[in-house]
Formats: sequence, C-alpha cells, structure tokens
Amino acid sequence: MDHLVFLTGRLAQASLARVLGGIAALPFTWEVREIGLQVAALMTAEMIRRRVPTPIEADRLIVPGRCRGDLDALTRHYGIPVVRGPEELKDLPRFFDRAAAPIDLAEYEVAIFAEIVDAPQLSVAQIVARARALAADGADVIDLGCLPATRFAHLEESVQALKSEGFRVSVDSIDTDELLRGGRAGADYLLSLTIDTLWVADEVAAVPVLIPRVPTDEASLFEAVEQMQRRGRPFLADSILDPIPFGLTASIVRYHRLRERFPEAAIMMGVGNLTELTEADTSGINALLFGIAAELNVAAVLTTQVSAHARRAVREADWARRIMHAAARHQTLPKGLNDALMTVHAKHPFPDTLQEIEQVAAQVRDPNFRVQVSQQGLHVYNRDGLRTGQGAFELWPQLQLEHDASHAFYMGVELAHAEIAWRLGKRYVQDQPLDWGCAVATDAQDLTAWCAPGTTRTTGRARAATASPSTDAGDE
Repeated sequence: MDHLVFLTGRLAQASLARVLGGIAALPFTWEVREIGLQVAALMTAEMIRRRVPTPIEADRLIVPGRCRGDLDALTRHYGIPVVRGPEELKDLPRFFDRAAAPIDLAEYEVAIFAEIVDAPQLSVAQIVARARALAADGADVIDLGCLPATRFAHLEESVQALKSEGFRVSVDSIDTDELLRGGRAGADYLLSLTIDTLWVADEVAAVPVLIPRVPTDEASLFEAVEQMQRRGRPFLADSILDPIPFGLTASIVRYHRLRERFPEAAIMMGVGNLTELTEADTSGINALLFGIAAELNVAAVLTTQVSAHARRAVREADWARRIMHAAARHQTLPKGLNDALMTVHAKHPFPDTLQEIEQVAAQVRDPNFRVQVSQQGLHVYNRDGLRTGQGAFELWPQLQLEHDASHAFYMGVELAHAEIAWRLGKRYVQDQPLDWGCAVATDAQDLTAWCAPGTTRTTGRARAATASPSTDAGDE
C-alpha cells in the first residue's frame, strides 16, 4: 500500500488530519507534516525544498492546491512524485475519487452549429469577427442566418471570407435562392430543406439539413430521409424542437421516433427554442438538452446567442456536450465530472462548519482579518475575536475601520463577495473571485509562476489573512 505525506501549515494541520481520518477505505496510508508556516497557501516549491529534508519515506508528496513553483523540479529533488492537492482540504475525498477514476472531457461527438442570426445586417468583417468569437467558445460550424424579406447581397463574399479563415459554414434560409447562392459559394451545409425543396441538394455539394413541412408532419421528414439514403448522399435530419408550452414534450418524442426509424441517421437538434425562449439560466437547460442529445446519439446541435440571458450558450453547449458524452460513454451519472455548468450554485458551498471556524479563530494572534462563510452566515475574525453576521452591513460596524480607507475598501469588497456567496450557496475563498463556472471567462492560473500581489498587498497597511486556513494569504 502506498504511503502519502501531506504538507500543510499550522492553522490547517488539525483540520487536514481530521479530513483524512474521516475518509473511509483509503487505498493508502498517510501522515501530515507542518513545515513551519502559519498558512498553507503561502507554501512555495522553494520553501518546501529548504524546509523538508531528504529523503522522504513516502510514495507521493501532496502539497496545497495553491502552492506556487515548479513541482517537477521537486519531484526530481525528492525522487518521488510531488502533486498539488485540491485548493480546499475539505475537497480531498472528491479529489481522490477523481484521481482514482479520471474521465477525459476532451472527447465529444456533437458538432455545434452557432448561428449569426442577423448576418445580412452585418459587414463581412463583422461576420468574421463574430465567427472568431463563436469558434473560441467552441463552435464547430458558423451558421449564417438569413432574414425574411431582407437582401443578403454579400452572402457569397461572407461565405468565402469565412472559408478562407478555415471555418466550416452553413447557410440558414427559407429562400431557396439564398440556399443555392450559399451552396455555390462553398457553404458546407444548408439549413433547411423539406421534401418539396430537396431538389436544391442536387444543385450544390453542400450537406442539407432536412426538416418536415411542419413540425408535426413526420411522414414528410421520413420521406426526405429515405430519398437521401437512396441517393447515397450525406444529410442531417431535424424533427424541430418546439418551445414550452407549445409542444416541447411531443417534439422530444418525435426525435425519439426519428432515431428508432433511422438508427444510423445523423440527427440535428436546434436548441434555441428552449434556451432563447425560456427565462431561466441557460446552463441547466443546455445540460438537460445535451443529455437528451447524448441518449439519442445526436450528431449536431444548432444554437444561438441572441437574448442577453443566453449570451454564453455556445460555451455552455461546449461543456455540456463533453460532460454528457463522458457520462454516456462511461455509463455514469453526470455528477462529479466538472463544475463548469454549475454557474449559480455550488454543490459543496460551505466546506467549514461554524464550530471549525471557531476553533481556528481561537488560535489567531495577529490583527489581520480572515473572512469565511458557513451555513450560518459570514464570519470575520482576528486576534480581537470572531464576529458573525448574515450580511456585509451587519458586520461592518464591528470592524472599526472608519479611519482606514484602504482597509475599509478591501473589507467592503470581500464582505460583499462573501454575502453573495452565502445567499446563493457558492464557495467563497478570501482574495479569490467567485467561481461562476463557464458563465464567466477566466484566465487559467499558472501555479509554476510567482503570484502577482493580491488585494491584501495593495491596500495600504491592510493585509487580511486567509479566508480558509488551508488556502490563502497570511504571514509566514
């Protein structure tokens, strides 16, 4: 059985041992070593090299999740793997579960068609710029949405400009003339053809998306599919997803019948009627729809980002297709794979109990404020004691910072973040932005490089310590 050594700071030592001791049936033995600093997140690779002598009698060395520095160099120095653990020690059980059964989210099968709905009203340069942004969010095909009774004079130029940039392109129109123009200009796909306009597919090389004459006319869609199969031509078939409450359930049943009738056919599902026309957070809607898509083996999804509340639809679709593909492939529930679609709430928002916070607060002997959140509310503590409340304004008078503007500003921001996290049920870590999943673009942290000065270092003499003794700033 492997033996693991966990490095930590003084404030987190007891908590780390308690968490490890509470994990049932660990496949390894362990020990905790405190290396002579107060807060675990201040640990660096160089500090470990100076303070932890060789040899280490262990199979792996686990360091705090925010430990900065080159762990590969430490691995060579100690001759055993040196691994970053989770940022919060309470996440260790989940960390080891994932490490035991890692699932690769790089794989997916559903292609994302991202529609530029107002393409005729944009310049070619604007269309290309929009396409670049959509592709960066995960789009595989750029869909040029034509508008009824609106001339698209630069359709051919737009298709050719996108193709020159390496994009796959679809043209989306009810006008057969526009579809022909797009196909002749080099579009890869045409949306959409019915049994009555199937002749367009004979005129151009583009792959058609087939739809029924009206959503309930399944027979016309089946006939179009069968004709394309007899011709040996590629196609996508779309049963049309209807919005709530205008036939959503019936339309899902139609997709199911389409799959039963044509087990090998490539199916497209347009999800905009749900994401755009339902005033609810789109991350959850996308999760559900892509789960259905995974069960039906859908080949492509058409999505839009028109409504402001759906402005992250493509990025959400990219995460949803990966998560649901992994769940379907590995026959596991879509739980514990990734938190990207949990944009509003967290599964484990309050890792520390009030009692645990009180125990840590009793050990603090310096004036720096720590901010933590538990199920009971917000907690601020330093050597002068623990203050507890359920909002920033409730706690503010107890801090006595009226004559320290820079510190007052810093604590106001942190308490506001903490209150938002508590009210929504999100994870709060002092000096760190709230995690909004894929709803907010964030830069990946380079933990091999030195950390830039944080807010606690740039607000005058104000230097709050850690929000969680295992994670953030404070004095060595």
